[in-house]
Amino acid sequence: MSDKPLLDEKQLASLLHISVASARRWRLLRQGPRFLKIGASAVRYDPDDLAAWLASRPAGGDGGQILQPSLGARKRKA
Repeated sequence: MSDKPLLDEKQLASLLHISVASARRWRLLRQGPRFLKIGASAVRYDPDDLAAWLASRPAGGDGGQILQPSLGARKRKA
């Protein structure tokens, strides 16, 4: 367990830029980061578990290479 404070669902949602409803749906479907249930209704997330879950998610792109967008004008099709 991390020495950092545990996150509640609102903090998790804010960090990931998702709604609290999405975080709750992920828990229900067992799709999101590992969580701790404290008592009847308190749910908390360990920041280390969140980091591990994020690292396990599929990533796209070209491996970190930054591509420069084309500055040329686009031709329109007639």
